[in-house]
Amino acid sequence: MRRGPTRSEALLWGALRDRRAGINVRRQVVLGRYIVDFYVAAYRLVIEVDGAVHDSEEARVADAAREAELAREYGVRFVRVRAELVERDVRAAVAIILAAL
Repeated sequence: MRRGPTRSEALLWGALRDRRAGINVRRQVVLGRYIVDFYVAAYRLVIEVDGAVHDSEEARVADAAREAELAREYGVRFVRVRAELVERDVRAAVAIILAAL
């Protein structure tokens, strides 16, 4: 995924990389058996960019189970940002992330 991120992930990474938002963000981080889109270690915050693939009930259940497992194992919190928002208004997406810190 680092070499071929989605459009929304690439846009968000452009806004977050090199501490542009005032926080140290890493992308495509391995936590246990999962890879998270972005991770802010200082706040134990996982940032996930959700496109339409996450809209089904099956995907929501799987996402919730994954979140619960990672929260239990690593003490992380999650913020989910819609891909459509990132593509429409990346600053608003960054504001949601900063508010979650």
